[in-house]
Amino acid sequence: MDVEGVDQQTNSEGGIRRRVCSCTKDDFLPEESFKSWGNYANALIQTPTRLIDRILTRSKDEEELESKSRSQNEMKKTLTWWDLIWFGMGAVIGAGIFVLTGLEANQEAGPAVVLSYVVSGVSALLSVFCYTEFAVEIPVAGGSFAYLRVELGDFVAFIAAGNILLEYVIAGAAVARTWTSYFATLLNFNSDKFLIKVDSLAEGYNELDPIAVGVCIIICIIAILSTKGSSRLNYIATIVHIFVIFFIIICGLIKSDTKNYTPFAPFKVRGIFKASAVLFFAYVGFDAVSTMAEETKNPGRDIPIGLIGSMVITTFLYCLLAITLCLMQPYQKIDTQAPFSVAFKSVGWNWAQYIVAAGALKGMTSVLLVGAVGQARYLTHISRTHMMPPWFSQVNAKTGTPVNATAVMSCATAIIALFTKLDILSNLLSISTLFIFMLVALALLVRRYYVHGETTIANRNKLITFLLIILASSIATATYWGLSKDGWIGYCITLPIWLLATIGLWYFVPQARKPKLWGVPLVPWLPSASIAINIFLLGSLDRASFMRFGVWTGFLLVYYLFFGLHASYDTAKDFERGRGWKNIEEGKGVDSKDIVPSAPL
Repeated sequence: MDVEGVDQQTNSEGGIRRRVCSCTKDDFLPEESFKSWGNYANALIQTPTRLIDRILTRSKDEEELESKSRSQNEMKKTLTWWDLIWFGMGAVIGAGIFVLTGLEANQEAGPAVVLSYVVSGVSALLSVFCYTEFAVEIPVAGGSFAYLRVELGDFVAFIAAGNILLEYVIAGAAVARTWTSYFATLLNFNSDKFLIKVDSLAEGYNELDPIAVGVCIIICIIAILSTKGSSRLNYIATIVHIFVIFFIIICGLIKSDTKNYTPFAPFKVRGIFKASAVLFFAYVGFDAVSTMAEETKNPGRDIPIGLIGSMVITTFLYCLLAITLCLMQPYQKIDTQAPFSVAFKSVGWNWAQYIVAAGALKGMTSVLLVGAVGQARYLTHISRTHMMPPWFSQVNAKTGTPVNATAVMSCATAIIALFTKLDILSNLLSISTLFIFMLVALALLVRRYYVHGETTIANRNKLITFLLIILASSIATATYWGLSKDGWIGYCITLPIWLLATIGLWYFVPQARKPKLWGVPLVPWLPSASIAINIFLLGSLDRASFMRFGVWTGFLLVYYLFFGLHASYDTAKDFERGRGWKNIEEGKGVDSKDIVPSAPL
């Protein structure tokens, strides 16, 4: 073996070598499979074998932690639980509450939209618990991508990763377009004043928003300069935002009329859950906090406080805002673009609409900022595995931020924001998010009940059986809900099956792993409930959203089979051999037991 080559590899893996941002072929396709056309053809021939390997092989905690060295420079540990709480609220309280509340109250739920927020809030809180245990145990920038890679394997992690990136791009685009609407009302124009209609484009994509593009560019620059600086700007903006929210609640209740709360649920129970599935958009963003674990001073303490604390506060405020809006106006008259501003105008408080618009702008600016920070860190960790080009993983030595990833994701957000209407974005966002959160809950159950080399084959098989039954019964419940308008017999079958499967998992399969610092309570009940609720809410979304989701997932599969699979396969094998390289440097030689694949399920 060439020792010089070993030294070079060790330096690259260990992060000893430092270099400025570059843009060469080796920054995008440095793996052995892409060194020549012959190598690539050989890799394509091996696609079935490599795919099976990546499906069955799981990463290890230490591998995810070691992958940080592939970014050449480390991210700076500057954040505390206080920063994370404000990041959490800043990431979540934005376009969802200030726009979708009006849209869903007007079209789907009526005043019962407050119950829709409760349902989606409970679902989000269950997901938060699942995230916290992973973020404490695996404090890396990859968030749910890293968690799924460890427990469900590379292939599932990549499909989720693609949807994570789509989630952030769509969320940022939706918020940026809403920013323009509230900016227009602040200047006393109609909410669509600054949109440019182009008749030659397809409906839903023909109202261009250049202001949203400008906002995305400014946010990108701020996110690149400093994480701690972004944190300070975020919690200053969020504090102002909270004051505006209390102003809306107090002054809105002063002008309330209880007659507007009748009828309370004009669209019945189905409308409540349908609105809840879309309103899950309003809780999107908290997972960005988990991506900051790598920059947190004390993950074991700070992450649970930051995530759970921000989610509880946010859900409480959402419910109060929903109640206030529906008491101010009949649900049929609520504006679907800038509901709170127009509501104050309708009760004669024209001056208040400017305060509301200014507060909404500050809130949405925080959402955009935290989203830009979070999505860049997802892409950074994904590219560390070489599923995406490693050029995206480069961290700037001066700023300590992933400049390439931030810039590219912000550009994608700006392009989507320029063309696409909010209702299209919100539905597609919800389906991606619910899918990912369901997978994280599933991964947590695998983490607790399965450890390679310790869990017996019998217990492994029982675990797989119970998990499949939990998934199947949850899907059956959601399908029955989507197809049956008034039926109830199906629930008498599917729900008891889910319950019995969860009981079986709890009683017959012993837990193989205990959390080291902080763990999710009520396992397996809490993650099992999270799986069921997320899948149920998926069943409330429209067919067009599933079609767009399927098209995007198909695109991901094509990219993975032709590029991501081979790049990540080569990188994984290099990492496995790297255990032997360390021994060579120390003069110990290579021990065959050091060169083993990661644990298969």
